[in-house]
Amino acid sequence: MKLVNKISLVIASMTIMGAFNVANADKLDDVINRGTLNCGVVLDFPPMGYTDKDNKPAGFDVDYCHDLAKVLGVKSNVINLTWGDRIPSLISAKTDVVIGSTSDSLPRAKSVGFSYPYFVFKFQVVSKKGVKMASFDDLKNVKVGAALGTTYESEYFKYADSKGWGRDNYTAFKSENDAFLGLYQGKVDALISTNTNIATKLASGQFDSFVAGPFVPNYDDVVGIIAERNELAWINYLNLFLVHQVRDGRLNELHVKHFGTPVSAAMVQSLRDNK
Repeated sequence: MKLVNKISLVIASMTIMGAFNVANADKLDDVINRGTLNCGVVLDFPPMGYTDKDNKPAGFDVDYCHDLAKVLGVKSNVINLTWGDRIPSLISAKTDVVIGSTSDSLPRAKSVGFSYPYFVFKFQVVSKKGVKMASFDDLKNVKVGAALGTTYESEYFKYADSKGWGRDNYTAFKSENDAFLGLYQGKVDALISTNTNIATKLASGQFDSFVAGPFVPNYDDVVGIIAERNELAWINYLNLFLVHQVRDGRLNELHVKHFGTPVSAAMVQSLRDNK
C-alpha cells in the first residue's frame, strides 16, 4: 500500500474515532471537563431553597448541589428557578441537574429522567386563624390557592374534581412567594403547600395570624433529582450519590441543620423502599 494511502487511512480512522468519542460523551463527562456544575434550585421554598441574609443561595437542596459538586471535584453554580422553570431549564441546557423538590410523577418522567427519591413531603393547608379548617373537605367553602405547576396544585384539583366541587374558588400563583403573599393579603383564605415550607413560614414570625391545617388525604410526596432523560450514565451517578448521602450520614446531618431534628427512620425506610 502506498504511503499516501496509509496516511489517508490513519487520518480517516482518527476522524471516525474522534466523532465516536464526541457522540459518546455524556453529561457526567461534560460537567467534569467544564469544572462547573450548573444546578437548578427553587429559591423561594424554605428550608429546601432560599436566599440567606447575605443574599446567597441556602437550604437543603442547595447543600445537596454543593455536595454533588464536591464529590465531582467541580465548582457549584446554583441557578434560581421557579417551579415552572425546572424541566425547561434542563431541555434548554441552562442546568445540568435540578435539585428542586420535584415530585416523581409518571407524566413528568416522559420529559425528564428521575433519580432515586431523596426526600418525602406531606402536603398541608395553611389558613388564617378563624377560618373553619377542621378537615381537607372544608376547602370547598373557602377561597383556596397554590403555586402554579406544583404537585399539590394537581392533587388539589384531583381531590376537588372527585368531590364535584369545581374550581371557581381556586387561585393559582406564579411562585411560592406569590402564593404566601396572596394568603397574607387575603386574596385567598387558605393555601396548600408542603409541611416543611409551612412550618418555616409560621416560625418566621411573619404569619402569626395563620395556622397549619389538615394534610392532603392519603398522599406522600416523594421527590427526586431530575436530569435530561437520555443521560443514563449521569442519572446512574446521581443515584449512587444519593445512596452515599444516606449511607455516610450526610442526609441526617443536613436534616438536623435545616429541620432541627434527625431524619426519621420512617423517612429513611421510605427512601429505600422507593429506590
